[in-house]
Amino acid sequence: MTLQNSLKTIIIVEDEFALRENYTAMLENQGYKVIGYASRHEAEAAFQSGLPDLVILDISLEDDLEGGFDLCRQLRALSIELPIIFLTARNNDIDTISGLRLGADDYLTKDISLLHLSARISALFRRTDALKTNHPANIHNTPEAVSDLTIDLERLSVSWQMQPVDLTITELWILHALVKHPGHVKSREQLMQAANTLVDDNTVTAQIKRIRNKFLQQDAEFNCIESIYGAGYRWQCKVI
Repeated sequence: MTLQNSLKTIIIVEDEFALRENYTAMLENQGYKVIGYASRHEAEAAFQSGLPDLVILDISLEDDLEGGFDLCRQLRALSIELPIIFLTARNNDIDTISGLRLGADDYLTKDISLLHLSARISALFRRTDALKTNHPANIHNTPEAVSDLTIDLERLSVSWQMQPVDLTITELWILHALVKHPGHVKSREQLMQAANTLVDDNTVTAQIKRIRNKFLQQDAEFNCIESIYGAGYRWQCKVI
């Protein structure tokens, strides 16, 4: 048990009692404070009183087949920075992409081992802690766009043309990996390594699309994330 773990609270929303108890026991053993809920309505009431440090969601909750998706949407409205993991038996591409588009930081299936689950949770906490301990940085790609993009790692915030862009922790890491070396192509594997998440190509595509859409909401002419067929993506703004 570490002091760092003992200060962090995890909420698990899982309707299967035995699974919820297993996850809770494992994480409590590692020093986390863990609170479990079986239904969307119980969790909603708890979230109104305050947010934990991380949330683990099943998708189907009792008779509510999309309850986890609804909770994820509500949580993202309350906090863009809260780490969210889907842990579910639903392992098809549509559900995976849907979960990530809603803003989840990771999507895992229930055949994952407890040891692997613990490692993914630790990885998410390392990412949030690393961002909070870094100094603010103004990152740009060309002199024409020197002031357009600002990443503040201390506040976990991103702005484009001085307007905030709400990115999740995973999205922020992916963006940071792209802009750190503008013009360099980053493969999907490299972007997932930067985000400390192991997912398939479709998931990376969904994350990039979500990031692009958020910038386009601020600037209809945003074109700085370029797709390179068969290779990956790069940050390279084209002056229009």
